[in-house]
Amino acid sequence: MTLADLKVGQFATVEFVESGLHGQGLKNRLEAMGVCPGKTVRVLRKAALGGPLGVRVGATTEIAIRTQEAKLVIIKPH
Repeated sequence: MTLADLKVGQFATVEFVESGLHGQGLKNRLEAMGVCPGKTVRVLRKAALGGPLGVRVGATTEIAIRTQEAKLVIIKPH
């Protein structure tokens, strides 16, 4: 399951982040924002028409991530 599949309000734990078409750069950037294995994430909101997701990472960090990049974040739902 990926972060893009998570419903608004659901919690999950990040298992790993795939490199995808952007290579290691995107993976490094997501990890710098806290999206790394073992972290808890929660989808706060989803924009209409496949727009970005508002995600809380850990207890305090909030990020916006495109749906395409969210599909690279493999999670385990709670």
